[in-house]
Amino acid sequence: MNMKLDKKTQIFYGMGVSYAIVDQIFAQWILYFYLPPESSGLNVIMPPIFISIALAISRIVDMVTDPVVGYVSDKIDTKWGRRVPFIAVGSIPLGIMTVAFFYPPTSSPTASFIYLAVVGSLFFTFYTIVGAPYNAIIPEIGNTMEERLNLSTWQSVFRLIYTAIAMILPGVLIKMIGKGDTLLGIRGMVIILSIIASLGGFITVFGVSEKKYSKGKVSKISFKETILIIAGYRNFIFYLFGLLFFFVGFNTLRATMNYYVEDIMGYGKTQITIASALLFGMSALFFYPTNKLAKKIGYRKIMLFDLLLLMVFTGMLLFLGKGIPESFGFAIFALIGIPVAGGAFIFPPAMLSEISNNIKEETGNKIEGICFGIQGFFLKMAFMVSILLLPFILVFGSNTGRVNKNGIYMTAMFAIVAFIISFVFYYKYEEKKDNF
Repeated sequence: MNMKLDKKTQIFYGMGVSYAIVDQIFAQWILYFYLPPESSGLNVIMPPIFISIALAISRIVDMVTDPVVGYVSDKIDTKWGRRVPFIAVGSIPLGIMTVAFFYPPTSSPTASFIYLAVVGSLFFTFYTIVGAPYNAIIPEIGNTMEERLNLSTWQSVFRLIYTAIAMILPGVLIKMIGKGDTLLGIRGMVIILSIIASLGGFITVFGVSEKKYSKGKVSKISFKETILIIAGYRNFIFYLFGLLFFFVGFNTLRATMNYYVEDIMGYGKTQITIASALLFGMSALFFYPTNKLAKKIGYRKIMLFDLLLLMVFTGMLLFLGKGIPESFGFAIFALIGIPVAGGAFIFPPAMLSEISNNIKEETGNKIEGICFGIQGFFLKMAFMVSILLLPFILVFGSNTGRVNKNGIYMTAMFAIVAFIISFVFYYKYEEKKDNF
């Protein structure tokens, strides 16, 4: 008989998603640091093409490690469980690599390029070591749909808190630490947030007794057999590509928020904090109703509606400062937070938990780790697509190679196209009715 999952364990699990802080630092500050706008007070470190290639290299390394780490965590068996040991090993190195991004050599563009490629590869390796096993804990210890959804919701609550910290505090910390020196302020901000991110993972390590709730079964099939099972599960494929294009669009919005606030709306770094707080604050308000509604009608219908909302609200950014007053940008970012609650936070781990549980029921194989590893592969592919294309989109129409308003507006159009493609794949996704 399965042991009922207590609320304390659910909360301690959720608190371990602190790696969301470094996720946000990468999404919002890496491109900004290496290819800053004119008003930032920073120097361009290397040409856009060098940034794209360096980060592409690191993403390729990352794509290899995702399924490998997931597969190994399915096979491993320790007295602490299958997933928790990975979080313990990877959390501190992940924080160190995050800080390393912001200390590149500046002697030449070539040196900066090599450094970014190496540090990026190490960053994503440790990110995978922490992230894939962490997410695979949901189907590992959650034995019912309701428990898995609750774990996903608690993860989403704390992911939002950590992400909000990483979006709200930077403006304050940069100003307080830098005292006018933007470079010093950014580095100090990253160090403080990386320490918080590294320590947070140990709340799950010491607070979640994985073996207590897990049946302790390990995968008995080979890597090839595992991949063949997954490749033949069409629903998983539709889910993965829907996820991919959703996050291509969402990552684009996250990465360009700074540019919208400073260059389109005409505000400073403090107002970046306000825009971030509005987006994630609104998202938080919709966690509870999203959780309740999902238990009644499932994930697919809500996800499709969320994507329609994102298309509309992102489209409004195209007219910001061109018919829509610049100050209304704050309201637009708040509106974007509504569909983000389910689409970006609650649904990815919850939906994949159900998919991996269905695979287990249909095939008898517990391969949650590699399922979440492959999801990580697609999530990071989404980052790679965004980071590869955004440097070129942002300088669209510029004769100087600097970020300009036309380029910033083009990023919104790019995001809308990604959301449309995501909608098509999620529409094809078939949800098991007996889960709800």
